[in-house]
Amino acid sequence: MEVWGGNRATWSSFVVPGLDIWVYSQPFQGDEQGGDVYYVSSCASGRITRMLVGDVSGHGAEASALSAELRDIMRRNVNYVDQSRVVKSLNEQFEAAATVGRFATAIVGTYFAPTRSLTVCTAGHPPPLVYCAASRLWTPLSADGSSDCDQTNLPFGILGGQDFLSTKLKLLPGDMLLAYTDSLFEAYDSDGKVVGAAGITGIANSISIDAPRDFVTTLLRRIRDLSPKNLDLDDKTVVLTRANTQGVTLKDNALAPFRVLRRLFD
Repeated sequence: MEVWGGNRATWSSFVVPGLDIWVYSQPFQGDEQGGDVYYVSSCASGRITRMLVGDVSGHGAEASALSAELRDIMRRNVNYVDQSRVVKSLNEQFEAAATVGRFATAIVGTYFAPTRSLTVCTAGHPPPLVYCAASRLWTPLSADGSSDCDQTNLPFGILGGQDFLSTKLKLLPGDMLLAYTDSLFEAYDSDGKVVGAAGITGIANSISIDAPRDFVTTLLRRIRDLSPKNLDLDDKTVVLTRANTQGVTLKDNALAPFRVLRRLFD
C-alpha cells in the first residue's frame, strides 16, 4: 500500500483513481504535533483507497504520542479487505495501547474504485458531510446513511469487542465527502450556541465548491469569524474528498486478483 499521513501541520492534496483529496491540519497553538491524525493509503492497483480522520482525547503535544500510535495501528491493519475487520482491529489495538480514560473518535473510509463505492464508519466522531453534485447540496451523514446525526458507534478505546455500523455511498463525479474534527463541530455561533453539524452544513451550503482548496479555507474562516476563540482551543483538521473521473486501468484490474494471491503466499 502507498501510505501518507501523520499528526503534524499540513495543507496537502492527492489524486488517486476515482478521488481527489485535500488535507488541512493544524495542531493546537502551533505545536509541532497534535492529537488529530489523518491517513490516506492506496493499493498498488489503485482499486482500493483507505482514509482515516482521527481525534485522540486531549490536544496538542500532550496527545501527540497516542495520535501517532493510532496512525501506526491503521498502517498495521490497512491490508485487510473487509473494512469491518479494519475498524474492529483499530478499536481493539487502540484500547490496548491507550492509558485508562483515553479514547479516540474517528472516521474510517474505504473507497473501491471499480464500483465508485465509499464505505464510511464513524466511531463517535462528528458526522461527515456529503455533497451531492446533482442537487448541489451538503447534508450530514449518520451511521444509517440518513441526515439524522445521532451517533451509534462508540469511540475507539471505550468498549472492547463492539461491532461498528458502516454506511455505503456511491460517489458520482463531483460528489464529495467532508470530514472534520471537533474544533469545528464545537465552535460557537454569534449567539453563543454550539455550531454543530447543522451549523457547519449551513455554512458549507453558502460557499462555492468550484475551487475545493478555497472551499476549505473559506469554511475555516467563516467558522473563526463567528466567535473570537473559535478554532483556537484545539487541534483542527479538515479532509475533503471529491469523486473524479479517473478510473483504474484495465491492466491493474486484471492483475489485482493475482496480487492478492501472491500476498497470501508471501
